[in-house]
Amino acid sequence: MPPQPSPVPRSRGSRHSRRIAGELARATSNAPQAEPSPRAETVYRPRAPIDVARTLSPLERGHSDPTLTVDRVTGDRWLAVRNDQGDATLCIRPVTEGARIVAFGRGSDRAIELAPELLGRGDDWSGLDLRRVPWLAEVRRRHPGLRLCRTNAVFPAIAQAIIEQRVTGTEAHGAWAWLHRRYADRAPGPTNLVPRGLLLPLTPRQWLGIPSWDWHRAGVDHARSTALLRAAAVADGLERTLRLGRGSDEITARLRSVPGVGVWTAAETTQRSHGDPDAPSFGDFHVAHWVGYALRGERTDDVGMRDLLEPWRGHRQRVVRLIALSDRRREPRRAPRLEPADHRRR
Repeated sequence: MPPQPSPVPRSRGSRHSRRIAGELARATSNAPQAEPSPRAETVYRPRAPIDVARTLSPLERGHSDPTLTVDRVTGDRWLAVRNDQGDATLCIRPVTEGARIVAFGRGSDRAIELAPELLGRGDDWSGLDLRRVPWLAEVRRRHPGLRLCRTNAVFPAIAQAIIEQRVTGTEAHGAWAWLHRRYADRAPGPTNLVPRGLLLPLTPRQWLGIPSWDWHRAGVDHARSTALLRAAAVADGLERTLRLGRGSDEITARLRSVPGVGVWTAAETTQRSHGDPDAPSFGDFHVAHWVGYALRGERTDDVGMRDLLEPWRGHRQRVVRLIALSDRRREPRRAPRLEPADHRRR
C-alpha cells in the first residue's frame, strides 16, 4: 500500500485557511447539480368503487410494452405519458379507498390533474338498463368497479390502433415495442423508482423520422406506416377533438378524415382517448363473434352485432366490455388461430 500523505496542519482562525474554505464553498456552490425530477402525489377517492386493473386494461399492449408496465406483485401500473406541460411518469396503485397516484417529470402536475379521468371519472353507467338480459346484469353486479378510461391523448391511441390493423396481437405488440426501444425517450423520474426500460410514447416528430427500412424491420407494412405518418402530420388537429366530449359522430368523422383510418381504428382510438361509451369495434376479427355467441348463441358479423347492440345505443361499448368479462362469449374452438404474417419477406 503506497504511503499516505501526512495531513496538512490546520491553523485555527488563520487568514490562509479562511481563504481556502471560502474558495471551496464557492466552487461547490457553482458546480452543476443533478436536478431532482419534479414529483406530485395524490390519492383519488371516488364515491363509487373502482377496479383499477380492469379500468386500465385496455391500455396494455402485451407484456413487452415499454410505455406501460404492470407490477404483478403490488398491482402498480407504471405509465409513461405526455401532456401539454411536458413528459411524465405515472404510478397508479390500487388502495382501499381508490388509487394512490404518484407522478414524476415536468408534466407531473398536469398528469395528476388528468389521472381521475384516466381512472374513469365522468364515465356514467346510470343510464344503462340491463334488466332484459339478467345474466348481463349479474356480470355488472359482480364488477361494480369497471369504468371506461379516458387518456386525453389522441395521437398515441390512434398510433397504437394503426399498428394493430389487420395483424395478430403478437405482431402488433412486437412492432410497437421494437420501434419504441429504438427511437423513444426514457420516461422521467428517479432511476431507483421508475421501472427500468420504461419509455415515453413516440411523438409525432419521432414517428415521422423513422426511415422506411426500420418500418420493414419492425414488421409494419407500407399501408400501416403510411396511415400512421399521415396521422402524425395532423396530430394537433386530432388532439382538438377532445374538446368535443367523450364521443360523437363528429369526433369519429374527424378521425376518419385521415386516410387509412377506418371505423375500427377510430373506435379503438376513441374508446381510450375519449372514453367513448358507444364505440364498439366494428370490423374486429373477434368482437362480433363474442357478441353474437353471448347474446344469440351463435356467431354473427358486424351487421348482426349492430342489431344485437341497438337496444343499448349510447352504451354499446359498455355492453361489449361486460360481455368480454363473461363466460358466455367463449365458444368451442373449431378452427386454428390466425397465423402471424412475416411482412419482412415481401
